[in-house]
Amino acid sequence: MRTRSRAALLVAAVALAGLSTSACGYINTLKAQMAFKDANAAYQTQDYKKAIEKYKEALEHKPDLAMAYFYLGNSYDNLYKPARKGDAANDANLQEAVKYYRKATESITDNPKLRKLSYEYLLAAYGSEKLNDPSQAEPIVKKMIEMEPDEPTNYFALAKIYEDAGNYEEAEKMLLAARDRRPKDSTTYMQMAAFYNRQGRFDKTIEALEARAAAEPNNPEAYYTIATYLWDKTFRDFRLGDAEKRAYLVKGITATDKAIAIKGDYLEAIVYKGLLLRLQANMEKNPAAQKELLRQADALRDRAKALQKSKQAGAGA
Repeated sequence: MRTRSRAALLVAAVALAGLSTSACGYINTLKAQMAFKDANAAYQTQDYKKAIEKYKEALEHKPDLAMAYFYLGNSYDNLYKPARKGDAANDANLQEAVKYYRKATESITDNPKLRKLSYEYLLAAYGSEKLNDPSQAEPIVKKMIEMEPDEPTNYFALAKIYEDAGNYEEAEKMLLAARDRRPKDSTTYMQMAAFYNRQGRFDKTIEALEARAAAEPNNPEAYYTIATYLWDKTFRDFRLGDAEKRAYLVKGITATDKAIAIKGDYLEAIVYKGLLLRLQANMEKNPAAQKELLRQADALRDRAKALQKSKQAGAGA
């Protein structure tokens, strides 16, 4: 009987211990939820110091409350002021933000959107306006690409890091990788065009813009954009020879014609066609041909004025 009684007492003790642990866990969860609720309320009113205090309290009670790490990091981030960079207390806020953003990327597993946001804010913290540390930013973007291989913005971010470091070959590779992943995404071609233009590779710039137009054949803005680049190049680059200028002007006029064919009242395209014709007239040696080009440009100017007046009247009504 005694043996049985001792065994029964042991079972009872274990059961009570389990209940005690369970009850303790429930109380901690409840305290964490209350602190998290208070933290969110402070966060909403931009009382970030109180929010930090309460998010930390919530994590003390429940360290696996993963989303709290992001909001804790973001509260520190909001306390950081770029204008006070160099101030020890201010800079410490940014270091704390990085610490908790990184913790969020490691801890959040059931909320892909918040995990992605944690990576994005961590990346921004290493950006030029804050810590300005590309060496830390690079592995973060690579991880983001690994998580979302079809998201072009991650490739753009890595390309920018490489470009800023003077590694233009790797920057171009990232832009081409983004294009290969999303061949119909117009943003990719615009990023490529801007990159090539900064590098002084104008033919590659136009090639990228034309690829965008091919991906969006019914978008007049795609053709209009080609025309703006061609006009700017012809108007501003005094190193161009006459033959090259003429070729660019013809290509620009063709682009505006395509834009206007899709959208007859495309005011900006009509204006740019007139500007391109005037540049063409300036290069024309034949007086009759020059006069005809200027006549066409004047007609387009008048058409643009009429359209603008009509639009203003419509807006007023």
